[in-house]
Amino acid sequence: MTVLRLARSELKRMTGGLLPKLTILALTMVPLLYGAVYLYANWDPYGKLNQIDAALVVEDTGAPAADGSRLEAGKKVADSLVDGHVFNWQTVSDTEEADKGVSDGKYAFALKIPKDFSANLVSPGSFDAANQAMLNVTTNDANNYLLGTIVDKLTTAVHTTVATEVGEETANQLLTGFGTIHSKMLKASDGAGKLSDGVASLHDGTVTLHQGTGELRNGAAELYKGQLKLRDGANALSSGAGQLGAGLTQLKDKTATLPADSRALADGAAQVAAGNAALNTKMQALAGQVAASDQAAAQAQRNRVVASNGRLVGAGTITPAQAEAILADFDANPAPPGSAGPAAALKTAAGQIQQLADGSAGVSAGAARLAAATPALGGAISQASTGADQLSSGAATLAAGQQSALDGDAKLSEGAQKLDDGAAQLETGAATASDGAGTLAAEIAKGAGQVPNPDDTQKNSVAKVMADPVAVSNVSQAKAGSYGAGLAPFFLTLALWIGVFMLVQAMRPVTQRALASNAPAWKIAVGGWLPFLAVSALQASLLTLVVDVGLGLNPAHPWLMWFLMLAAAMAFSAIIQGVVALLGTPGKLVVLILLVLQLVSSGGTFPWQTTPQPLHVVHQLLPMGYVVNGMRHLIYGADLAVILPTMLGLLGYTLLGIAMSTLAVRKHKFWTLKTLKPEIAV
Repeated sequence: MTVLRLARSELKRMTGGLLPKLTILALTMVPLLYGAVYLYANWDPYGKLNQIDAALVVEDTGAPAADGSRLEAGKKVADSLVDGHVFNWQTVSDTEEADKGVSDGKYAFALKIPKDFSANLVSPGSFDAANQAMLNVTTNDANNYLLGTIVDKLTTAVHTTVATEVGEETANQLLTGFGTIHSKMLKASDGAGKLSDGVASLHDGTVTLHQGTGELRNGAAELYKGQLKLRDGANALSSGAGQLGAGLTQLKDKTATLPADSRALADGAAQVAAGNAALNTKMQALAGQVAASDQAAAQAQRNRVVASNGRLVGAGTITPAQAEAILADFDANPAPPGSAGPAAALKTAAGQIQQLADGSAGVSAGAARLAAATPALGGAISQASTGADQLSSGAATLAAGQQSALDGDAKLSEGAQKLDDGAAQLETGAATASDGAGTLAAEIAKGAGQVPNPDDTQKNSVAKVMADPVAVSNVSQAKAGSYGAGLAPFFLTLALWIGVFMLVQAMRPVTQRALASNAPAWKIAVGGWLPFLAVSALQASLLTLVVDVGLGLNPAHPWLMWFLMLAAAMAFSAIIQGVVALLGTPGKLVVLILLVLQLVSSGGTFPWQTTPQPLHVVHQLLPMGYVVNGMRHLIYGADLAVILPTMLGLLGYTLLGIAMSTLAVRKHKFWTLKTLKPEIAV
């Protein structure tokens, strides 16, 4: 008995009649029911989200924007969502109605935009009242669990779009502020430069002022020296006037012998007249000199005040009006108090000396009459003595007044010295201020150069980067075309396993007739497996055709995908046929357990690395994970280097299944009571 005859015999038994043929046809269609129908139902669910009703509540009242316009961010977001047609948005008037609709299942979820949405978006412009804008989402997992994940992605996209747009506007305003600061600092630099020039001019003025105060100090010193000399002259005048008084007193005493000495008096009177005339001449000259000296000193002092005022006005220290007030005050008080007394007394004394000279002349002229009029001569001598006393007193007063003037000149000299010292300090301070103003102007200009001053193009570019600083360049080496294409590797592989598993419900792993023959065990095992291989290959081919043509899977390598499907059908059929042949009815339960283990460990939906650690071992041992991985590479167009190892692995699983089937044949060639009457049969 050959292997092919064994396989043909089993296939003939299975197709001998209408019902068996329908059974084989139904078994062939099982993978389509699980794989193709499931993929058809879930081929593009994200493209049909617009059939899901969602509540949209817009309560945003808007807010004034920084440019003076009105920001209606909530309405803008709502319009964008409605125009996007991602969901079937239903506008609802209030939050309570939307929440009730979600609870009742009328709406899958609700998206609510609160009334302060726009106000919070513009709040970063105020550092004291910055708040986050909120999007409120209400979901209900009773409506659908995965819908919550989809809504999270939607709200994240809305959040990113709004945040980028608002962040770009805020960054643009910030960059505009930098430009304003730059221009203001440039103006400040210009002002500091002008200040530096002004302070430099002030320094030049202080230099001139210092020179003027030096001259004033020197002039005050010279004035003090002149007043010192004038005081010495007044003291000498006082001493001479005292001597004159003493002489006149002696004259009065001598007049007692006047009648006897009349002739001698006439001669003496002539001498006195001559002396008085000379004294009068000197006194008049001295009075003129004192008056001229006072006038010259007053005029010189006035000229210095006028010159000093001119320099102070030129330096900007005082105003012209203040200069005129100082000059008027000086004109009203030309000399310190008491300085006019000595000159007036000297003038009075000069007049009295003039009278004395005239009187002496009269004495000389009337010397002849003196003898006859001695009583009158004695009275005249008494008057002369009195006038001399008055001259002495006036001269003393002149000396005291001159001392007062000297003290005033000393104070003037001391004040001029202090003024000169202050001018020197002012000059030094002005020099320091000039240097500081120049440094200030240079540093402000330097700082202005470091403050950015972007143009509109630069502001827009930088604002976009600041609002969205991280961009993702997503390069997909292999990409599924749709959600169904993403699930196809897993469900096609799963459908093949289920399809073969259904075959053992109607097909015998090993026929009793073959066991009763003398054929080698491996031939019987292969002969029992080939019918499974034939039907599973038909299942794989039909499933591949329907998915490629009917659903539009469009794999990158369709022929290699078909070969891999056939290799998977070969391995799955060998393993399932071998397990059931070896274990009998309990083997079907083992096959089901293997299905469940591979269902959770193959990484068909989530990466297998995310499963618990014990399932990692299952993933490495069982074939479905390798088939899923290979199908992904062939469908999406990834690297084909894994295909050959996968094919060799499936060949190894096939040989393992045949080995188990061969072992089963050897085992079942020896019949027992359990063989004739098994404990359980399914």
